[in-house]
Amino acid sequence: MPRDTPDWIIERRRDLGERIADLRAAAHYDQISFCEATGLSRRHLQRIESGEADPRYGDLLRIAAVLNQELSVFGVTGTPPTR
Repeated sequence: MPRDTPDWIIERRRDLGERIADLRAAAHYDQISFCEATGLSRRHLQRIESGEADPRYGDLLRIAAVLNQELSVFGVTGTPPTR
């Protein structure tokens, strides 16, 4: 039986999606041209940006490359919250 996704993971996924959307817009890409540049499907990008999907490492590498950025620009940490 699958476990529910913890809230902190959902929040970080949403934050990451918003960060990607902000960086894409700042680089003057619409979703269609960004998908063409990254090779991602539009639906997958929409799901990443809305926080519905977990991007794969390869997705993040392609996104960062198109944006001419390091992965650290996403501000991603895997550290769980302290209890």
